[in-house]
Amino acid sequence: MRVLLAFDKFKDCLTAPAACAVAAAALRERHPDWALDACPLADGGEGFADILTRAAGGTLHTETVTGPRRQPVKAAFGLVPWTSIPAGACALLDLPPRAAGRPVAVLEMAAASGLALLGPAERDPWATTTAGTGELIRAAAAAGAGAVLLGVGGSATHDLGLGALAALGLRTVGANGAALADPIPRHWAEATGFAGTVDPALPPLRIACDVTNPLAGPRGAAATYGPQKGLQAQDLARLDAGTVRLARALCAHCGHPESLAETPGAGAAGGIAFGLMAAARAQLLPGFDLVAAWLDLETRLAAADLVITGEGRFDASSLQGKGPGAVAARALARGKRVLVLAGQAAVPEPPPGLVARSISPPGLPLADALREAPERLAAAVREAC
Repeated sequence: MRVLLAFDKFKDCLTAPAACAVAAAALRERHPDWALDACPLADGGEGFADILTRAAGGTLHTETVTGPRRQPVKAAFGLVPWTSIPAGACALLDLPPRAAGRPVAVLEMAAASGLALLGPAERDPWATTTAGTGELIRAAAAAGAGAVLLGVGGSATHDLGLGALAALGLRTVGANGAALADPIPRHWAEATGFAGTVDPALPPLRIACDVTNPLAGPRGAAATYGPQKGLQAQDLARLDAGTVRLARALCAHCGHPESLAETPGAGAAGGIAFGLMAAARAQLLPGFDLVAAWLDLETRLAAADLVITGEGRFDASSLQGKGPGAVAARALARGKRVLVLAGQAAVPEPPPGLVARSISPPGLPLADALREAPERLAAAVREAC
């Protein structure tokens, strides 16, 4: 029996590699003769750089950068040899000839500007910056990267990437023509436009992104993701209005039509996707498709007799999504048996071939569920197999 273990993270308690390791240890207790293939998943947030870098035999480099509330944080980026990246992922990256053949840097915004870096009382989109993400991009370029791949999940910010762009050469200026010291939304009322440009020698920038939200409006960044970052309901209209004003000014400065803000995905991570597209020539890529190609997921699915996947929550809509849901759907299409183990699984009518189980009983307090997740996942694997 060959088993593919393809877990995503269980938020706040298990990383994707840790979940795969727990499941593997439990399986070896029951079936030491089974062949196991651990394939941790990444969604652009925490773990994106580590998982993709290790999968391709790259090296991790740690930098001290500016955190979301201007505190120093240590963040890592990967450098991956071009020849180690599977052909399907190379095709999706679609790099120009000057970049092909040189190492690709893999970064995650969450490491430098992530929500997990802040306590609940510190979360405030008016006050958080993407400066550290820009510093990390700059460090990767200085390390010799021919291209930069950025995952933008798990951000704490809504600054349109202006903090990152400041670290890369573009300045937000006030009425006196002086650069704003910190172009966070709290200071946007002082902003009148932009000066300078992002260094044209910056390597090509690719953003792994699965969200389709535009920058502003009812489905925009502030309306959709602002509340989880600390945005109060009564402040939504003001933040959205500031977003539209600064976006128009940035498009004018960089020579883009204002319709760039309507691009699906422009609202990703508090608008950093928009800012980097407008001022740094970034291109958006389908995140899960890229990860699947990078991890050679289809080949590994084809070789498996059983696929075990999961994450914190899994429901019927997950099968139309990314991550474990996409893994399950692709496996089922190949006629494979699929076991989904999630903190909470709710699939009332699972398709043939799929079994979904919750590892935590109903009513278990969240704090207990998080603390007991490793033991409960191991017990669920032993019981199911």
